[in-house]
Amino acid sequence: MRARIYKPAKTAMSSGTAKTNVWVLEHVAEEARSVDPLMGWTSSNDTQAQVKLTFDSKEAALDYAEAKGIDVTVQEPKPRKLNIRQGGYGENFATNRRGAWTH
Repeated sequence: MRARIYKPAKTAMSSGTAKTNVWVLEHVAEEARSVDPLMGWTSSNDTQAQVKLTFDSKEAALDYAEAKGIDVTVQEPKPRKLNIRQGGYGENFATNRRGAWTH
C-alpha cells in the first residue's frame, strides 16, 4: 500500500490560506478507474484511494505511516512568495495616481 504526504496549497478561489496548515496523508490508487458502459460513471474497487487523513505535523504523519506499515513519499511544500504592495488596498483609490484609471 502506497501513500503520499503533502501540505495542501491554498485554493485558487480565495486569497486566504485556511486549510493549508495541516499535512495530508493520501493513499495512491492501486488500480486504474474503469468506466461503466451503461451510465458512464467511473468506478474503482480500491476504497483506500478515497481516504485522506490530516495531521498537525509532518512527523505525526510519518509516525502514523510507519506504525501502519505504509510506504510513503513526502512532497515538501514550495514556499509562497509574498505579494505586498506599497500602498496596499488603498492604492486603488488614490487621488495622485500616475496611470489612467481603468474602471
